[in-house]
Amino acid sequence: METTTGFVWNERYMWHDNGSALGELPSGGNFQPGIHLENPETKRRLKNLLDAYAVTPQLVSLPHELASREHLERFHTSDYVDRVEAMSKTSGGFVGQSCWAGPGSYDIARLAVGGTYSAMEAVAKGHVSNAYALTRPPGHHAERDRGRGFCIFNNIGLAVLAARANHLVDRVAIVDWDVHHGNGTQQAFYDDPDVLTISIHQEMLYPVNLGKITEIGDGKGTGLNLNIPLPAGTGGAAYLKAMDEIVSPALQAFKPDLIMVACGFDAAYFDPLSHMLLIANHFRAMTDKIKRLAEDLCDGRLVLNHEGGYSDFYVPLCGLAVIEAISGIDTGVKDPYAGTEFVANQDLYPHQDHRLREIITGPLATLLKHQSSI
Repeated sequence: METTTGFVWNERYMWHDNGSALGELPSGGNFQPGIHLENPETKRRLKNLLDAYAVTPQLVSLPHELASREHLERFHTSDYVDRVEAMSKTSGGFVGQSCWAGPGSYDIARLAVGGTYSAMEAVAKGHVSNAYALTRPPGHHAERDRGRGFCIFNNIGLAVLAARANHLVDRVAIVDWDVHHGNGTQQAFYDDPDVLTISIHQEMLYPVNLGKITEIGDGKGTGLNLNIPLPAGTGGAAYLKAMDEIVSPALQAFKPDLIMVACGFDAAYFDPLSHMLLIANHFRAMTDKIKRLAEDLCDGRLVLNHEGGYSDFYVPLCGLAVIEAISGIDTGVKDPYAGTEFVANQDLYPHQDHRLREIITGPLATLLKHQSSI
């Protein structure tokens, strides 16, 4: 059967205004403001690269619309939604920690939620084999009653809740390889027995003091929240081992109807907001692994939703690698840094392996035990 890959893109996503890089810092006019790192360029340049190498016409463009108020309030509080809407009618302001809503951001963020849901719906209904949603603003940090870390609404969490409410899926696994912990998604499903959340992130980066291996879920969801906090300076070998020895057995035990990936590229070597060492071929390899798992477990139903990534020149190469992997398209584009995945800093080091062992013998063992008893 031929693979068809859906694609969500909207130029209006690029019109979300994050303000300046000084953000909440009390600068008092003492410093020249910089360009905010979460700006349109990384994502627009990815779209431009897809266009330049004739990838976009080979993808299935997925229609999408503004998420309704009811859709948003499946997770977010009414007061928070009101705050975002009100702030978007002004010149802009903060709606949470490091989260700015500029003029019109309410509708743009609703459109991002709608785009993520559209990708999930198309895959769940079999209209496409898999999908990539190139949305903005990102979503995985957004909590129930506040935005965090550039995220206004929780795009993936809301898509899962809507898909379940509409009886498109019963059990969903969310794999988050953004370099920052997926705190908002964890909050949304912490006690939910039908959603498995896995976050691979740099430990103690953002949000600080969240994403620990001891956070395993609660109530009926005990064991179904799996955090993989990796030490700063981790390279590809540890990430790939995490995929093989933690993510894979967890997904096989859970048996989801559909797999979603919070696809951030900020674990890349060139990213200004992290201290990890991945290159584009690592993201390609992780995508190959998750695609094979989806084929084995849920008829290939896989959705990737773009999250972070702040290197304007390198995010496009990482994104292209992922989209080539899920679609089977070979553009012939060569990453100029290909080959650096074989240098010594990419090896698995003892302190990294120790962390993976902690998770395998602790939280993963708990998850496997709970799932085997169901």
